[in-house]
Amino acid sequence: MATLILPGEWIKNWEKSGKHEFVQLCKELTEKTDHGSEIRDIQAALYELCWQVVQGNLKLDLVASVLGDMMELRDDMPSILADVFSILDLETGALEEKNKRDHYTQLVGACLFFVPEAILKERLDPETLESLGLIKQAHQFNQKIVKIKTKLFYKQQKFNLLREENEGYAKLITELGQDLSGNITSHVVLESIKSLIGCFNLDPNRVLDIILEVYESRSDQDEFFLSLIKSYMCEPLTLCHILGFKFKFYQEPNEETPKSLYHIAAALLHHNLIELEDLYVHLMPLDATIIEEHKRDISEAKQIARKLVMVVLPSEKNEDKEKEKEKEEEKNERPPDNQKLGLLEALLRIGDWHHAQSIMDQMPSFYATSHKAIALALCQLVHLTVEPLYRRAGVPKGARGCVMHPLRNKRAPRPAENFEDLRRDTFSMLCYLGPHLSHDPILFAKIVRLGKGFMKEYQSDGRPDIKDKMDTLLSCFLSIADQVLLPSLSLMECNACMSEELWGLFKLFPYQHRYRLYGQWKNETYSSICFIMLSQIQWYDNLIVPVVDSLKYLTSLNYDVLAYCIIEALANPEKEKMKHDDTTISSWLQSLASLCGAVFRKYPIELAGLLQYVTNQLKAGKSFDLLILKEVVQKMAGIEITDEMTSEQLEAMTGGEQLKAEGGYFGQIRNTKKSSQRLKDALLDHELALPLCLLMAQQRNGVVFLEGGEKHLKLVGHLYDQCHDTLVQFGGFLASNLSTEDYIKRVPSIDILCNQFHTPHDAAFFLSRPMYAHQILSKYDELKKAEKGNRQQQKVHKYVAACEQVMTPVHEAVVSLHPARVWDDLRPQFYATFWSLTMYDLAVPHSAYEREVNKLKVQIKAIEENPEIPLNKKKKEKERCTALQEKLQEEEKKQLEHVQRVLHRLKLEKDNWLLAKSTKNETITKFLQLCLFPRCIFSSIDAVYCARFVELVHQQKTPNFCTLLCYDRVFSAIIYTVASCTENESHRYGRFLCCMLETVTRWHSDRATYEKECVNYPGFLTIFRATGFDGGNKADQLDYENFRHVVHKWHYMLTKASVHCLETGDYTHIRNILIVLTKILPCYPKVLNLGQALECRVHKICLEEKDKRPDLYALAMGYSGRLKSQKVHMVPENEFHHKEQPARSATPASQQNGPGSTGKPATSTSKTEEGTSEDGDRGKDKSQGTAKPVNKANSAAAKVTTSNGNGALNSTKAVKERDDKEKSGKEKKEKKEKTPGSTPETKAENRREKQRDERAGKEERVAREGKEKTPKADREKVKPDEKSNKDDKAKAGNGEPVEPSRERDAIKESKSKEKGDRSAVAGSLKSPVPRSESAESERDHKRRKLDSHSSPSHSSSVKVSMA
Repeated sequence: MATLILPGEWIKNWEKSGKHEFVQLCKELTEKTDHGSEIRDIQAALYELCWQVVQGNLKLDLVASVLGDMMELRDDMPSILADVFSILDLETGALEEKNKRDHYTQLVGACLFFVPEAILKERLDPETLESLGLIKQAHQFNQKIVKIKTKLFYKQQKFNLLREENEGYAKLITELGQDLSGNITSHVVLESIKSLIGCFNLDPNRVLDIILEVYESRSDQDEFFLSLIKSYMCEPLTLCHILGFKFKFYQEPNEETPKSLYHIAAALLHHNLIELEDLYVHLMPLDATIIEEHKRDISEAKQIARKLVMVVLPSEKNEDKEKEKEKEEEKNERPPDNQKLGLLEALLRIGDWHHAQSIMDQMPSFYATSHKAIALALCQLVHLTVEPLYRRAGVPKGARGCVMHPLRNKRAPRPAENFEDLRRDTFSMLCYLGPHLSHDPILFAKIVRLGKGFMKEYQSDGRPDIKDKMDTLLSCFLSIADQVLLPSLSLMECNACMSEELWGLFKLFPYQHRYRLYGQWKNETYSSICFIMLSQIQWYDNLIVPVVDSLKYLTSLNYDVLAYCIIEALANPEKEKMKHDDTTISSWLQSLASLCGAVFRKYPIELAGLLQYVTNQLKAGKSFDLLILKEVVQKMAGIEITDEMTSEQLEAMTGGEQLKAEGGYFGQIRNTKKSSQRLKDALLDHELALPLCLLMAQQRNGVVFLEGGEKHLKLVGHLYDQCHDTLVQFGGFLASNLSTEDYIKRVPSIDILCNQFHTPHDAAFFLSRPMYAHQILSKYDELKKAEKGNRQQQKVHKYVAACEQVMTPVHEAVVSLHPARVWDDLRPQFYATFWSLTMYDLAVPHSAYEREVNKLKVQIKAIEENPEIPLNKKKKEKERCTALQEKLQEEEKKQLEHVQRVLHRLKLEKDNWLLAKSTKNETITKFLQLCLFPRCIFSSIDAVYCARFVELVHQQKTPNFCTLLCYDRVFSAIIYTVASCTENESHRYGRFLCCMLETVTRWHSDRATYEKECVNYPGFLTIFRATGFDGGNKADQLDYENFRHVVHKWHYMLTKASVHCLETGDYTHIRNILIVLTKILPCYPKVLNLGQALECRVHKICLEEKDKRPDLYALAMGYSGRLKSQKVHMVPENEFHHKEQPARSATPASQQNGPGSTGKPATSTSKTEEGTSEDGDRGKDKSQGTAKPVNKANSAAAKVTTSNGNGALNSTKAVKERDDKEKSGKEKKEKKEKTPGSTPETKAENRREKQRDERAGKEERVAREGKEKTPKADREKVKPDEKSNKDDKAKAGNGEPVEPSRERDAIKESKSKEKGDRSAVAGSLKSPVPRSESAESERDHKRRKLDSHSSPSHSSSVKVSMA
């Protein structure tokens, strides 16, 4: 018995307070409503009090009075006290202390007044009863008990069992089967049953069995029979045994347990009349059998799935059929029902979730709900549980729905009134249901709609006090989506409409949650067809188009799953993103990129996950996946990035957005407005626009230094180009699609971009350029509204004012980008102006606008003449074309006004662009280094812009800007620039050179054009006397013929650089120079012998690379073919420029061409250049043709020229002194020239002869042998010519004109040996070889002197050397 310890203070102060406290305790215990527990507590209290009397701690009379008072608290209090006495009887009887036994006997005797004797006789030991005087002798009492028990239980009564029992049972059944609709209650019927049992002596257990049988047939009368059984039954285990016998009767094969039996068992369990553990052991099959059956079903299902994708031979098919027949024969004898599942279904039907959950816990996961009947029963219970909440928060507008009435069972799970109530039972029910929610699509829709209702509350209610609860509920809904909704969708037949319903919930989740759900769905329950489709596309890219078209039948959820599948396929660590040769990106990645572009453009799939994946890859320093972003932007926004643009496309790209869309791209991608908006929204909503730009800009250099590693140089270049092109493409998309406010809000200032984010300057200005244009236009519009004036001049002034307000902070910001010494040569204003303008600002492409308008006119005419087009469609097409035509014309007009404003602004600014603090050479160096070269390789349009900007600066007559020097530096120093370019940069650099050459060629081809556009321009000054000097004397200007000489020199330098690159054998050099040469083919080569030299080298490349490097071979063959087609446009050197020196006045040559313009005699200069083309390249600092003075007088007067072929300026005084020294040393020089091999020219020719002897083929050797057989008379004839040539050189070096007849004779004589001439030209352009010190014969020396007349550098008699 449980003990209740009475406090010691109560015992000590019993009369004062202890008695009152004890009585109060007993009253409280009596008022408790717990079933059975209050009796135990009262018994414990009484036992403790009586034990105190037995111990002698309390007086007998005091306790007896208290116990007498206690009898009034409960009717059964005497019985309770008798139980306590019974326990004390046993305990005191075992004690040795007699006094305690006496105390006990006295206590019981004192209580005889209020405890009936009959109760004490039932409970106490006979010896105790004898001591109390209740019986006479204990021995006789025991004998009497034995006799009575024997008579009751063992003695057979004599009566007619058949007659009397049958009548009794018949009356019992009649009593139980009567109409219960009146005043018949279970209590009345129970009294009748008792009478029948007593009258006919019926077996009580059999009576109970009949009650259950009748209840089974009248299962709708739950309330009556349950009350009757509860009143009738005395032992729950007996009822369990009777039910167990009933269930056992149906455990034979081919027997079916009736549902009514399941129902009464469930009802009895639900009302706690029996225990589940007691009944469960009577049910079949055993749990171990269920587990084995489940495993067998799973393995069979896996085998069926495997057979679906397996090719089975005919013999195997027959064997399988035989096995299946055997199985069917075995199954003819149907096993007995699964009684546990039947009971489970019945429990769910009446709403007893507690017991049903206990049964399901004994079985494998989802085993029970895999049976449709149980799944539907559980679904029905969930229906009833969520009904009130669904009516409040789940029913869509306009939907009525079917109202469900709740269960009459008060013990069923309580319906949910709010979302928090779902955690009580509903979520656990759904988890047990799992994928088998698919059996009830209506409940599926209800749960999804409840989820949508919760997400609306979750997103709108931001109170911090309920945030934790809401987060917990969100986790619950995500778990339900993971474990129930998605698996059920896979098994559901009508999953198309349910898929859309589910997407209504899923689209409210962040994509991170959705993708996690899809990943678990794929890995644990479902293998999507998307993965199979993607795996096929990665192998066969020709499937992309049909697959993309077929995707129109997918649902919105399918599209989102497809996006996840694509990202997972991209992130597959088992796949290499490079081909095995490590030089190109794998084809599977390219196929996926193409698929991404096509799918995301055509279908409304969320882009955030894919964009975040690319961003994360860039953060990790991986740029392979930029291919994905490139394709997506190209397809969705219609922005195409290619360096293979035609001139018409490039011209269109200099116009407005409409012209770009119509004529700027290869594929006319229309209807991109919606897809562009989707892409823009995804970038802005997830704040990815600027991070992607910055990461791409940073990764561009990271490709080389971080990602390059051991990768092949070709692959590194390709990744660099891909990163750069994607940056240009993405930046273009942002510039054209983001509003002014969005763009300005996201792009920081130029100094923050460069200094804080470490963005390269070209990329930083590329991102900032649209912002400047937006700000200037906004400020311009603001100024126009402030002051109403329509005159053009007022508008221009307002535009200039707007530019000043916007660009002044930019001018201040760019100062921090470079060291202070940079700004000694360039003004920040000039730097910012160069980087902030575009081709749209400099020129209007009128021909491009006209071309597109004409196309539309032709299209309209074709539509009108086509009789097959319906009238309504014809009308729509014509309206579309007309509207487009008007847009283009309006855009052209708008751009024209804009260009005029910009040019006026530049005209006002140009005087402050360049400072005169340092030399022109340093100014041009800074301009090339910080402005021209970085931008000309940024994009094709920037390449054109750079060339046009140089021309514009020249046309604006910008002070302190030397156009000649700028062009000279560009054309003279291309080897290192070409070698450092990637493949795409080579395309852009070639386009830049082509545009520069176009301008030079235009000036070269027509004297009038040259005089109009170059003469009297400060850019063509050869003397620069003072700051701000705008014009010059004719002596200060480069005249037309000398300019033609300079142009020839530039062509020669290009040839020399090209030949050097071609002969290095390096892959990058050869590829890049071939690309550049292809780009500049319209303007170069124009001179026949230079073209022949190039053709010879390219032909050699074709032979060498045919089997080694096929891509170089293809490039070389392509260029070779195009070069041959250009031969008809080439001219001999003497037509390209006059080789003889023009007649001069008395003014010395040094003054005509500017101080130090040649630095040495013209002819010897060209000779020196020819010589240095052979050996000067051995050192890197001399690779561009370092000049070497001929004599001491010249070396003292002129500074050594720089590595790019230019010399520094000397003062006028120094030039005069040099001229005097040249005259005084003239005779010495002539004497030196008469000695063979003593002059630098002779040494250079010795070297060239050595080289030609080593590299010449069989054909050259034959030609040389023919020359060596020249008669003696002919050789003597050559000597006077040779001498005259030396005299000519000396005269030319001193500024004296050379007789044209002599030079023509030399040219004529050199032409007689055409083959030798060509070989000489070829030899003169080869890359350097070590100097030969061996002496040569006089005959070879004479032959070389003749050959040297046709050297391509001989005619470069005027060399521009300016500072």
